[in-house]
Order: sequence, then C-alpha cells, then structure tokens
Amino acid sequence: MEKINRRCFIQTSAVGLAGLATLTAAGLSNQGFSPATATVDEVKLGKTGLHVSRVALGTGSIGGNHQSNQTRLGMSKFVQMAHHAYDRGIRFFDTADTYGSYPFVREVFKEIPREKVTLLGKMWTYKDASAAEPVDKALDRFRAETGSDYFDIMLLHCMMNGKWPEEKKRYIDYFSEAKQKGIIKAVGVSCHNFEALKVAADDPWVDVILARINPFRSHMDGTPDQINALLETARKNGKGIIGMKIFGNGDKVLENEREESITFALKKSNIHCMTLGMESIAQVDDAVDRVMRIAKS
Repeated sequence: MEKINRRCFIQTSAVGLAGLATLTAAGLSNQGFSPATATVDEVKLGKTGLHVSRVALGTGSIGGNHQSNQTRLGMSKFVQMAHHAYDRGIRFFDTADTYGSYPFVREVFKEIPREKVTLLGKMWTYKDASAAEPVDKALDRFRAETGSDYFDIMLLHCMMNGKWPEEKKRYIDYFSEAKQKGIIKAVGVSCHNFEALKVAADDPWVDVILARINPFRSHMDGTPDQINALLETARKNGKGIIGMKIFGNGDKVLENEREESITFALKKSNIHCMTLGMESIAQVDDAVDRVMRIAKS
C-alpha cells in the first residue's frame, strides 16, 4: 500500500465530522477502524498522585505559531471531537501555548466538567530575554485562556539540551512556587533531545516527562532501546512518563503501522500513558478501540 501522511490519513479515512452520523460500524471496519465500543481506562501516573486516562487528546499536530491541525479544525469541530473523546473515556487533554489550544479547551469546559479532566499545559521558554513574557504573567494568561484556575500538569516545552535545569531556572523556580500554591499539581518537561531526557530521568524536580517513542525511531531522540532504558530509570525514580510521537509525528499511520505502534507503546515501552494527536472523531474511535483491545490482550 502506498505510504500516506497524516493529512492523507484524515482524507482517506472517509469519516469527516460531517459524515460521521451516517457511518456504520461495517463502514468503519472496511476503512480499517474498529466499531466504537470500548472506553479508555485510567492509569496511575508514576508518583505524581494523578490518575489519568491511558490516552490523552493531543492538540499540537503540526503545531506552532499558536495553531495546530486540531485548532485548524475550527472551534465547533474541535469541541465536537473533544466531547466525543471525553465520552469514550479520554479525560486527559494535552495542550500548549504554542499550539493555540488553550482557548479551545475553554470552550470544551463549557460542556464537560473541568474537574473530570486532567489538563496538561506547556510553556515555551525560548524567547529573547528582553521580549519574554514574565513567567507569572504567562501562567495567569494560560489560566484565563483555558478558563481553569489550575493545571494538573505544566511542562517546560521542548527541552533541547542537558543544561536545561540551569538555563530554565527562573521558570523552574516559579513552577515550584505555583505548585506550592496549588496552581500547578505536577511539573516537568517535554524532551526533544537525548541529553535533556537523560537529565530529566534523574532530576528530583521533575514529576512528569513527555518523551518521544515509537518502534520506528521516527522523530525520536535515540533508538527505542536507548529511550526505553532512560524511561526505565525515570519510572524507577517515580516519574510519570507520557509517550508522544507514537505514530512518528504522523509518518506511520497505515493500518499495520498503527497496530505496531500501539502494541509497542503498551507492551514494550516504559511509558504510563500516551498522547495521540487525533484530528477526527473516527481517529478517536480507532485509537480507543485499538488501545483497549491491545491493552487487554
């Protein structure tokens, strides 16, 4: 079968949101999807004290400049998809300032209880010092944009080297203060570099790590074995581990690749849960049924 990218996957799934009402279970099966029957279970996220759904709704596919594929769906379609994900047990939203997704989850929270959802946010830290928004002001803005007084998890976004504890000290100090005030429940980092991940695995400040992992070494920071070894250390240190790039940033979305990726994530990796950048209700249904079928096998 010809390789398809994420955008083609959406188009060829034949399940645009507008057409979902008439799509039958048999039709889903013919497109490589399973009928929508399962709901996602909850897992303990390391020693953070948080229990989260095994799958998070990622909102940053092809994200940057305060937009992403999820926000480009438009508010109405995003809310429909997020509400459907919630109904199927996905009670974990992975958001970030750079994705522009905070106002979108605010709209979702008008329909579903905020306290039933784990909200993960990320703060970008790479602006020039003279132009950087003060950390406290940024976090206040995030809370206003999401309509939530607190974040369950707040991460330093996209750590790129092993010196991040020194380079990001002012962010770390404020996150720690916000954690003491209950504005943030758990803190951590998303990593896009092997050394950054290696440091995070042992750093006592880190509660949660968002790490790139899949069986294909697609958009990863090392081999699957290398990353798994670091994540094993992190788990032993009580960190909550969230896997990302499960489908290789959308490069591995054929039926057999989705199956291999989810099997690897659930059976052969050291993550507790995963974030998936789903862009349609059909992708939500496919992910939930596939994850739960494999998890129970």
